[in-house]
Amino acid sequence: MRDHPEISLPDDGYLGPDARQKEVALELYRSVAGLPLICPHGHVNPRLLADEDATFGTPTELFIIPDHYVFRMLYSHGIPLEELGVPRVDGDPVEQDHRKIWQTFAEHFYLFRGTPTGIWLTEELNTVFGVDEKLTGETAHDIYDQIEAKLSTPEFRPRALFDSFNIEVLCTTDAATDPLGYHQSIRDSGWQADVRPTFRPDAVVNLDTPAWRDNIDALSEASGITVDSYATFIQALEERRLFFKRMGATATDHAAVSAYTAELSLAEADAIFQRALRGDATPEDAGRFTAHMIIENARMSVEDGLVMQFHVGSIRNHNQLIFDRFGSDMGADIPERSEFTHNLRPLLNKYGNDPRFTLILFTLDESAYSRELAPLAGHYPAVKLGPPWWFHDSINGMMRYFERVTETAGLHNTVGFNDDTRAFPSIPARHDLWRRVAGNWIAGLVVRGIVDMDDAREMARDMAYRLAKRAYKLEGESAE
Repeated sequence: MRDHPEISLPDDGYLGPDARQKEVALELYRSVAGLPLICPHGHVNPRLLADEDATFGTPTELFIIPDHYVFRMLYSHGIPLEELGVPRVDGDPVEQDHRKIWQTFAEHFYLFRGTPTGIWLTEELNTVFGVDEKLTGETAHDIYDQIEAKLSTPEFRPRALFDSFNIEVLCTTDAATDPLGYHQSIRDSGWQADVRPTFRPDAVVNLDTPAWRDNIDALSEASGITVDSYATFIQALEERRLFFKRMGATATDHAAVSAYTAELSLAEADAIFQRALRGDATPEDAGRFTAHMIIENARMSVEDGLVMQFHVGSIRNHNQLIFDRFGSDMGADIPERSEFTHNLRPLLNKYGNDPRFTLILFTLDESAYSRELAPLAGHYPAVKLGPPWWFHDSINGMMRYFERVTETAGLHNTVGFNDDTRAFPSIPARHDLWRRVAGNWIAGLVVRGIVDMDDAREMARDMAYRLAKRAYKLEGESAE
């Protein structure tokens, strides 16, 4: 494999062109590059870590089929998801030849040039799997063989990579109805890794969720409480939150198109809930109930201490054809403009001043950073800002975030980095990108005389490690 262009990962990769700033940035990056990884929010399947003999499957199963970052780009250039092996909801056949799928991926890898996905893929191919040549149609077969051979060895089992990646703690995202059997298996195995669940109740809170009624039945079974009213619904959620907390959870996660919050009376909430049980809830009912439940979950967080994450602004499943054929979360999610100042006021007036409450906000609307989110986080003790999310966890997206947020909110009203990934081998690459870009931004402050090097080193360490650990209340041994 020496007749093709080699992968080049320069030591000063992702840093700006100014020589003095780059020198400072490299020093800052090197000071934090070896710190353990704090992964407080993501979507790694705990099944991968529950069995010490679990494998990632084929290279195609690892890199392509489960990763909507990858197949949405290929789909945008006319490649049907069936040709990429993505399962259809109706069970109709899709491509089963994983080498053929990989060949298609490799022939179109040029589409990812200049994108964060291209950065992550290139870095993990090189640093995790030892691939030293660019992925192209010509190199596809040999690279597939190289990765396949590595994946067959004990060193490339998920648990072994977890340890080699120097992950201090990893939090998964789990439905409110999940029995957390895989998490229990991890505990029972004696493996000394810190893997924690995160409570996500969207599927039972958002009344317009497909199969919502079935999810309520599952909530009844999981909680041991017959959910037949709004009151029993709340009791069941509270019981499940306590169970998650006993299993190590420190946070909850909630998603909504809008940040709208509003309180309902108990009678109003129960009337809507009863209509939903009968299948008669309207879209207006669903919107009002979700807005109420965001406040109600904040109340629960005040009482049980779980950190509350709120992801706002994604129009889910925009492409109806893709949703009908492949289901949800298939790369067809599109950002929408968001409003926070008025929409969050009911919640913040009730709980935003409570020292027991932490609300971490994420948005896909960058225009809200400096206009609304930074001022809110810079005032309310409960509010913290999550890192650039989804479409914006990129070099430019991170720089825009730093520039628009920190002057008003300050660094310590942000929560550092989370990788938010399903693609487990990309975790080190994502953290490495953040640490480099953060170092580059801090270096810009140094060369302009805004902070000195002592403060800069502390800021770099905060952004790489301490802020996330502190905000998410993650305990245990520390790399301090």
